[in-house]
Amino acid sequence: MSTSEQATDARDEPRIEGIYVYGIVPADVKTEDDAVGIDDSPVSIISHGDIAALVSEISVDRQLGKPADLRAHAHLLDGTAKVAPVLPMRFGAVLTDVEAVKDELLTENADDFAAAMAELEGKAQFMVKARYVEDAILREVIGESAQAQELLGAIRDQPEEVTRDARIALGEMVSHAIEAKREVDTRVVAEALESLTDQIRVREPTHDEDAANVAILLDTDRQEDLEAAVGTLAENWDGRVEVRLLGPLAAYDFVMTREPEG
Repeated sequence: MSTSEQATDARDEPRIEGIYVYGIVPADVKTEDDAVGIDDSPVSIISHGDIAALVSEISVDRQLGKPADLRAHAHLLDGTAKVAPVLPMRFGAVLTDVEAVKDELLTENADDFAAAMAELEGKAQFMVKARYVEDAILREVIGESAQAQELLGAIRDQPEEVTRDARIALGEMVSHAIEAKREVDTRVVAEALESLTDQIRVREPTHDEDAANVAILLDTDRQEDLEAAVGTLAENWDGRVEVRLLGPLAAYDFVMTREPEG
């Protein structure tokens, strides 16, 4: 068989591997030897000029969406964000091959990617997550409402089947009260961070007892100031709200590249 015939046959063979793209980074970023992505696949760099894509190979038959896949995607991006600006790709971005990454993704979007990374230079995303202490918030809500106290008294030590309507009414009352408190407490968090950055995004709650879920884009050299501000919030809310600071993270809430076609 001639060389040309072999090449034609190779092109006709079904594609087995694709290229999973995690994010866009400066071309001078180096991956660690032990860096892995989804399915513990080795991570590599595909460069074009001053920009590059963080990628790994993946089977085209592989169904994405498991919790472990999401964790691997985020873990790689967040680790990269600690050392370099990174533009996160939406989860599940797969292109056919290396040439497609260069031509369809990097070449077509080179100017936009370069501009976005310039804006991210020296910055990272942080998350302030606050959650009400269940017993404390229930005492607070019921203590502030005579109607809630009356309902609680009506159902105390009574069979559930007899007090079903009262229990439902009390549950709805507590839920609405927590929603109102969440709105107020989210503003408290945002105001505590305004002196550090004007890049603040409020996320939707992920749990019924969330008090605040706020993302900020911050100069990384102000991380200590952020930690101090969050520490003050935690002190002020001690016993009422548990406050956590996450980051530095990839800037998911502030820049997200479009999903490439492929």
